[in-house]
Amino acid sequence: MRRPRSVRVLLTALATAAASLGLVVAGGTAAHAATPIPAHVFAPYFEAYNGDSMSALSAQSGAKYLTMAFIQTPSKGSCTPYWNGDTGMPIAQSSFGADIATMRANGGDVIPSFGGYTADNTGTELADSCTNVNSIAAAFENVITTYDVTRLDLDIEDNSLTNTAGIDRRNKAIKLVEDWAAANGRTVQFSYTLPTTTSGLASSGLAVLRNAVTNNARIDVVNLMTFDYYDGASHQMATDTQTATTGLRGQLGTLYPAKSDAQLWGMVGITEMPGIDDFGPAETFQTADAATVYNWAVSKGIASLSFWALQRDNGGCPGTGGSDSCSGIAQSTWFFSHAFEPFTGGGGPVTNDFSVGTTPASGSVNPGASVTATVKTAVTAGSAQTVNLTASGAPSGVTVGVSPASVTAGGSATLTATASATAAAGTYAVTVTGSAASGSHSTTYTLTVTGPGGSGVLVNGGLETGSPTPWTCQPGGAVVASPAHTGAHALLVAPTSGQTGQCGQSVTLSPNHSYTLSGWVQGSYAYLGVSGGASASTWTSSGGWTKLTVPFTTGASGTVTVYLHGWYAQGNVYGDDFSIT
Repeated sequence: MRRPRSVRVLLTALATAAASLGLVVAGGTAAHAATPIPAHVFAPYFEAYNGDSMSALSAQSGAKYLTMAFIQTPSKGSCTPYWNGDTGMPIAQSSFGADIATMRANGGDVIPSFGGYTADNTGTELADSCTNVNSIAAAFENVITTYDVTRLDLDIEDNSLTNTAGIDRRNKAIKLVEDWAAANGRTVQFSYTLPTTTSGLASSGLAVLRNAVTNNARIDVVNLMTFDYYDGASHQMATDTQTATTGLRGQLGTLYPAKSDAQLWGMVGITEMPGIDDFGPAETFQTADAATVYNWAVSKGIASLSFWALQRDNGGCPGTGGSDSCSGIAQSTWFFSHAFEPFTGGGGPVTNDFSVGTTPASGSVNPGASVTATVKTAVTAGSAQTVNLTASGAPSGVTVGVSPASVTAGGSATLTATASATAAAGTYAVTVTGSAASGSHSTTYTLTVTGPGGSGVLVNGGLETGSPTPWTCQPGGAVVASPAHTGAHALLVAPTSGQTGQCGQSVTLSPNHSYTLSGWVQGSYAYLGVSGGASASTWTSSGGWTKLTVPFTTGASGTVTVYLHGWYAQGNVYGDDFSIT
């Protein structure tokens, strides 16, 4: 939320056996069948830094769903997040795992939240702190698989609203996670929690969403903090909530012109601050405001209703503003929780939605042969619906089909690409589209047709997919945004004292033919070469981009491994724009 808070020691939750509790087991495989967050949910914030038992307060208040605040890095520049930035509270079952299991057993769930005012103000919000998009995505995925959750909240305020590089990294990471989730049949949603004016998002918050659209990152909920306006005016907080959310609905309509009115309202979230907020008595959310906001939320069919924070839902400090432990007004304990609890699962039409992805995301086929991939769908909101699947964009001489042609969201199909004997060598983008009553979603499958003497036989040579696939790397290898030779991405290999950091991919060429591998490299002792069905390499040490070429002749199989590596403990090496001719 928007005010500074004291950092307090978190209470370590007791770890229990994952299998008996239905949590994530070793290796990231979920024993619990993750259930999507309800399309309409009341999920107040829980201050995870003050030692309270989350499951106990959930049971006492009746708030079955909680938004857990907050996850951040321990210091600026780190890529490893912890609860409250406390290195004693890692993303692991030992931290809140037992509490989450208890809440699920009671019919509820949690939404982990990244960021918050303190993190956004100190540079320890994950995407502000970490400059590697893949590492940010990996951290998101680790929280998802560790706790088997289906929604992450991103609380972006203060300095994080003006950190354009962090905004772009965060949205690129969201896109990577959504592609990963779709390819693995997982339900994953993202909500942005943002400060607001009484007429909708300010330009800084709107810029966060515009960048998400630019990066094709799906944002499922935009959650307005309808408090702490700090404008010096007197406020009727329930009325301000209505004007703020109406303004947001209009802004979302401009950003997402294909969505219906119901779908746009279904993206809206509201977070109140019961009682006296941080600004003072002029911004006081009274008990009478709760029913007005509740009825407004139900009538519009918004996605989420929340407040900051569960521990404030009592009248223990009359006249005190901005407290973490009480509302500052006369109220009964859990008044606001009880007022908002019926919102979960009710109010307004349920908006169904789904995602689609392929695994693997790319493939290679020889003329006269076929290659297959799995098309996976997942429910991202509401209920499962019938999804019709099609593929388009195949080049001349290649046929691509999907079977079965329709599945129920959550199901899978097989994509088959068959190349004729005369199909031209090259790399092509095949668009796989899923269409349903709620709308359509698409993903790209990168298909490479190989051929003697052809170019483009190496998949993802420019790394512009934003993912290393089908390159496989030793630990530390990744796709980075900078430095890049051309485009927006390059390959990073990270040598250590015990490894060269090699990244490579297998390529099938014509047997007993001569080829030339080329690529642009940067760094100390950058080795480019092939192994397996041929053996050749060259290297350079350079502080700027240098082109290397490696002539080689394939053997009887035609298959080689193309690789880039550095040298032991000699520093990172970068590569870009690889090709075989």
